[in-house]
Amino acid sequence: MRIKGWLGRADQTTKVKAMFVHPTQVADILRRHPEIAKGRLVVDNEDGADRMTLHVEVPDERSTSAEAIVASIREVTKLRGEVSFHSVGELASDGKLIDDTRTYT
Repeated sequence: MRIKGWLGRADQTTKVKAMFVHPTQVADILRRHPEIAKGRLVVDNEDGADRMTLHVEVPDERSTSAEAIVASIREVTKLRGEVSFHSVGELASDGKLIDDTRTYT
């Protein structure tokens, strides 16, 4: 009988479309937009292709430009991403900046 050790990465860095995305990059995107209270980058592969969505908590969605946030994602990570707005308090407070929810079958 063998004891299984770590399987996968021990940190939050993830690889999306052959490029690494680091938590510091997500923090940089959030710093560029002071109206964002909290954010989390979720990576999934629902249709078989990797997809990044930045979930952000903002007090007033109308004052926040989704296009500006998407442009920041593209500029910092060099990858395309989407943005999803949430009201303050909806995102989990577990300290994760990147959540990789991809499944491989």
